Amino acid sequence: MSEKRVLVFDFGASSGRAMLGKFNGETISLEEIHRFENNPVKLGGTFYWDIYRLFYEVRQGISKAVLAGGFDSIGVDTWGVDFGLIGADGALMEAPVHYRDERNNGMIDEALKLFAREPFYKITGNQFMDINTVFQLLSLRKNRPHMLDNAETLLLMPDLFNYLLTGQKKSEVSIASTTQMMDADKKIWSEQVLTALDIPQNLLTEIVPSGTVVGKLSDSICHDLNAPKADVIAVCGHDTQCAVAAVPTEEKDFIFISCGTWSLFGTELDKPLINEKSEELNLTNEAGYGGTTTFLKNIIGLWLIQESRRQFRREGQEYSFAELEKLALAAEPFKCFINPDATEFVPEGDIPQRVKDFCKRTGQPVPETVGEVMRCIYESLALKYRQAFDEIKACTGKDYRIINLIGGGTKDGLLCRMTANACNCEVTAGPIEATAYGNAAIQLIAAGAIPDIKAARKIIAASDSVKTFVPDSFAEWDRAYERYKAFQS
Repeated sequence: MSEKRVLVFDFGASSGRAMLGKFNGETISLEEIHRFENNPVKLGGTFYWDIYRLFYEVRQGISKAVLAGGFDSIGVDTWGVDFGLIGADGALMEAPVHYRDERNNGMIDEALKLFAREPFYKITGNQFMDINTVFQLLSLRKNRPHMLDNAETLLLMPDLFNYLLTGQKKSEVSIASTTQMMDADKKIWSEQVLTALDIPQNLLTEIVPSGTVVGKLSDSICHDLNAPKADVIAVCGHDTQCAVAAVPTEEKDFIFISCGTWSLFGTELDKPLINEKSEELNLTNEAGYGGTTTFLKNIIGLWLIQESRRQFRREGQEYSFAELEKLALAAEPFKCFINPDATEFVPEGDIPQRVKDFCKRTGQPVPETVGEVMRCIYESLALKYRQAFDEIKACTGKDYRIINLIGGGTKDGLLCRMTANACNCEVTAGPIEATAYGNAAIQLIAAGAIPDIKAARKIIAASDSVKTFVPDSFAEWDRAYERYKAFQS
């Protein structure tokens, strides 16, 4: 077969890139052609995504892809929950607000005054998190109602990029499932949730399956960039679901950690799992590729390490990630723990000091050195994974032979080893570029070049390699876990 070429745009919380995926009939190769920073902007006390700069970078990526030989289609994936509002004139009303903005604080409590927790969870199957779209919209309804009253359309981030590329407004199912406004079983917007929270239903567009062709690249972009009239495909808009599509396994019952700024620990199911146990454990159901459900726990991930490194830099201390890992490894083990998902660790700022404050408040030894702080973060993350692992097994009633760790966290050997030991389970790490592979594979399935997701995973496994980490000190980690659990409420 002739080579198929797809253009992947993958937006993370701190950077984005354009990659050309090339499929020769047996393997997919990825070529990074453009990388750029994704730096949010604080303006007037509000934390915004710089959408205008990001779309400039998208245009740069398209231009470079044309010069690199062209492409047959485009797919965009991003982080979840955030959105832009489009006015009646078709223009963006303001830059999308960042999920770490303070406007979300306290909105879960406000929402539960309007709609009880049990039916809320039963309909949506979503983990309650302050950052979820529905609570951001409730904040707008309470504090800036004119924004909702004057808006014509709400588009989540990948759908917004698709609109800017094509002029077509669609809502892709995986990204819609991060909002806590979608009926998990019916895959439609929940009128019950929207009515209870006074969110206008006419803002929301048709929900379409992953792999839907949204439209063609607009005439103006094709003219400006000498680009082909390529299809723009709504891949799994949520980057996690692109990554899950790329898990290199042939097992039906597999478990994974998509490890980046956030860690998503979960398994793929045929349908949502919503019951009293999953509600009690605050586990989420997201729509995956091909009508599947990803049953998972959202965990603050490498953000704690990334933001700590930024804080050290602000204080005049420059460390590479490798140096922080080395310092952590040299520090005393199991001295103290944090709850990585405690609310104080969500906003930007001085994470190391917050770690110290948490330990002091909970009566633990306070980490003083950089290495001690990092060791506390690393071990707490690994033990949080153990907790999520136990919770998922308790809900599904299944055991899992291997944890498939995918994404940027695969480069962190210390975290991979700690995860294997904390969970007493073999960990396979890779591919690093799981999200890009999944994005490319969904485009290729949509084009008919790959028959289905099962074949895609087999092709991805042949396209990249994985590392294996085997537990070797579970007993001491198990003892540490008993202490760790005391600080998780």
